[in-house]
Formats: sequence, structure tokens, C-alpha cells
Amino acid sequence: MDAYLDSPQTIAAISVAGLTDYLRVSLEEDPTLRQIWVIGEVSNARRHPSGFFFTLKDPEGSECVNCVVWRSQLPRLSSLPEAGDQVVVLGTVRVYPQRSSYQLMVWQVLPSGDGLRALRLQRLKERLQAEGLFDPDQKRSLPAYPQVLGVVTSAQAAAWGDIQRTLAHHHPGLQVILSPATVQGDLAPRSIERAIARLVADGRTEVLILARGGGATEDLDCFNDERVVRAIATCPMPIVTGIGHQRDESLADLAADVCAHTPTAAATVAVPALTDLDQAHRDRAALLVYHLSRQLTAAETCLADLGRRLQNLRCDRQLAQQSDRLQQLQQRLIRDIQIQFQQQTQRCTALKEQLTTLDPEAVLRRGYALVRDAQNQLVTDASQVEVGDSVEIQLASGRLRAEVRERES
Repeated sequence: MDAYLDSPQTIAAISVAGLTDYLRVSLEEDPTLRQIWVIGEVSNARRHPSGFFFTLKDPEGSECVNCVVWRSQLPRLSSLPEAGDQVVVLGTVRVYPQRSSYQLMVWQVLPSGDGLRALRLQRLKERLQAEGLFDPDQKRSLPAYPQVLGVVTSAQAAAWGDIQRTLAHHHPGLQVILSPATVQGDLAPRSIERAIARLVADGRTEVLILARGGGATEDLDCFNDERVVRAIATCPMPIVTGIGHQRDESLADLAADVCAHTPTAAATVAVPALTDLDQAHRDRAALLVYHLSRQLTAAETCLADLGRRLQNLRCDRQLAQQSDRLQQLQQRLIRDIQIQFQQQTQRCTALKEQLTTLDPEAVLRRGYALVRDAQNQLVTDASQVEVGDSVEIQLASGRLRAEVRERES
């Protein structure tokens, strides 16, 4: 004991606060403890103005850990735990220095057992939804009158028998192509994906049914697989799902164009009933006869009205009146043309006389002459030429060339 007290290690002693701080840093900086899932039984649950406090006990021992959900986080909880509940909590380890203890600051509380599976399913759903795989605007309409129906299910399953019986009664004579697939277990997602791909490659299918009968929740896990969801979302033909019961809704149902929940309902939704088609045809035929009858009655009424109007109009009398009016217009037109012709003839005569008066040759015929100089310009003044210049004299008949011997102003 004395040797231990005399050891140099005694100098390295730290305070309680230092030890607590060291433990706090060690725990809170551990990446594993920053986000950790813990399973246990709830006890000592109580509400507080600052949040919700409870103790999480180990199901098989006496160990326990204090937990707190702060008030701001309470609305985000899936459910508020109660004493005795078996839960899985997600939280971060935090050290409480005043008591030198640690507690779990909780973010989420899920029921034990199915809690983690439900959480993974919820995260997958949110991720696929963010990609638009469940977008209602991307849903395709089913063909009105499909000729070929594809079915993806197990050939030995009761769902296949339900679909066949429903189609035989609902729409007999429809061509149905079965693409068999495993619809339960670990191999099911890949099998369903391949079955859908076979129908796509075949190219004859116009609408596809993905079906499975009811069962336990874990039996339907394959329809929550990402591979199946993407195969449905990328399929070029519309897909109707009939999986499980009315209470079940898988991610495959959300990705499908139509969710019918059960195989029988899927077969009913995928193709119209022949009886409904026949009744619709009869209704359209009756409606067509009704509208044609109305139009025929209206046409007969209009024809009778036109006949009465025709009798009242006395076409022979109107024709005679129009003939007389036409003759009057014809006589008026002839008279106007004659007047216009006479006026234009007189005008032409006056213009002709005027042109004759202004004709230079007529002036020349009266004994006058035109004199042009060497540049072929008319000489109207004696000053335009000089003595000795040659000039040309145009007479009424012929021309003379002369030389100026004398010039008088």
C-alpha cells in the first residue's frame, strides 16, 4: 500500500469533473453511439413540460437506461410509448454531468419486432416516392377493350384459379397469358421481375395483372422489394395489382397503375365485363335511334313549313314580276348604251375636226413651208441662220435644199 502511494502515477489524478468530461467526450464522440437502435421494455413513463421521460429496461435482465424525448421531437414520433410496451428506440447517447450518468436522447420509437422492418419499409417508400415512382400523374389508363391479358402469379396458387374463374364469367373468350413466378420467399422478387420481363419481351400483352392471395404480413414482403417496384414502374403496359386482402397495401400497389387488392378484383378491373359492353352497346344504339328520330321529326316539320311558305309565295306570279323587271332593265340598258354611243360618236367627230385643224400638213397644204437648219431645227427667226448656211424647206409635197443668200431682220 505504501509502495502504491509513493508511485508517480498518483500525480496523474484528475477531478471528478475531469473524469466526467472525459467520459462524456468518449461516449458522445463515438460514431456508434451517435445513432443507435436499442430494444427494451418501457417503464416509469411520464410527461413533463420539457418533454417525455421513460426508462428502457432490458427484456431479459435488470439493466436499464434513462431515455428522454424532448418536446420539439414529440410530434415526429410514430407513437408515444406506454409502460410495459416492448419497443425499439433510435437515439443518441448523452452524458448528464451533474449526476455523472448517461441517458438516451430519443428521436423515434417503434413497436418491437416489426419496428425495424417497418422503418426500413418507410424509408424505402419515401426514397421511391421522391423519385416519382408513386406519382399519380404517371399512372396509365387501362385499355378500354384489351384482347390479350398477362398474369404474373404462381401457377399453383389459389390466386391463379380465382383469376381464371373470374375471367371465364366476366369476359369469356379473352386470351390470357400466364407468366409464372414465385410469390413468396427470398427468391420471389427476382422471379417476379423476370416474369414481368417475359411478358414485355413477348409483346402481345395489353394489360398485366400481378396477383397473390392473402397471407401473413411477412409472406407479402416480396411485394415491398425495390426490384419489384421498379419492374412495375418501368413496365410499358399498364399493371393491375391484386395482392393480399383489402387491409394490405404494398409498395407494389402504390407503383401499379391500378390497385385492386385481391386477385378476383384485379381480374374484374383489368377487363370490362361482356354484359356491361353489351348493355353499353344497347344504350348507345337506343340513344342513336332517339337522336335520329328527333332529327327526322325536325326535318319533316321544316319541310312542311317550307311547303306552306312555297304555296304562299306564288312562284309563278313572282317569276312573271321578275321577268317584267328584267325586260325593263334590258330596255334601260339598251337605251343607256345608245345614248352613250351617240355621245362618244359626237365627241370623236369633234376631236377629229380639232386634230385636222391642228395638223401641220394641213397648214403646209395652204402654201406654208417649214424651214430647218443644218441641225434639223425649225427656223422661226432670221437670226437663227447666217448668210451662206444651208437650209431645208419642207413643202406640202416634197422638200427643197437652199442656201441663204441674204438675211433680213
